[in-house]
Amino acid sequence: MKLLGRLTSLNVRKVMWTATLLGLDLDREDWGMGFRSPQQPEFLALNPNALVPVLIDGDFTLWESNSICRYLAAKTGATPLLPADPKARARVEQWMDWQAGELNNSWRVAFMALVRGQPATAEAIAASVASWNRHMALLDAQLAHTGACVCGADLTLADVVLGLSAQRWKNAPIERVALPAVEAWLQRLSSRPGFAEFVGNGMP
Repeated sequence: MKLLGRLTSLNVRKVMWTATLLGLDLDREDWGMGFRSPQQPEFLALNPNALVPVLIDGDFTLWESNSICRYLAAKTGATPLLPADPKARARVEQWMDWQAGELNNSWRVAFMALVRGQPATAEAIAASVASWNRHMALLDAQLAHTGACVCGADLTLADVVLGLSAQRWKNAPIERVALPAVEAWLQRLSSRPGFAEFVGNGMP
């Protein structure tokens, strides 16, 4: 299987960490900012959104990082990461969808302005930071409730995708609220294979 996308992309690292946890060896090619442009026709034919990552598995092509993570787990039958039980799986996917929608939208203005240098007003940045901290506090409450991983005792894809997001929050040049459950959870995750390379590597 081949993955198109640069390692400076959080969404690419999300897939690479999933693959590592599953024992999969993805052939990654650099595409995106600083590398080959996703606006090239050959890339647009694979993903008309012109975004990384894109997975190629034989004649099957897939985009959207969380969907790719789900596919890799399902393909390998890794039920701990993506449980077979409908209720347990729905809970994992609920938190994955929350990460991709609610949490990502909360930090977008602040991160793109403070880290990527895109223009934004001070008021808009402050509002984004406040929303980011508020959403992270929801994750902290969930982790305090489980005392382990996002959905309970076992590591799942919810921990993978939210682990990347939490590390971005931790590294961002913002004023953060104290979230002890998130900090303890990240420390536990740091012992997992691939964490140092794809999560705790200092990349934004």
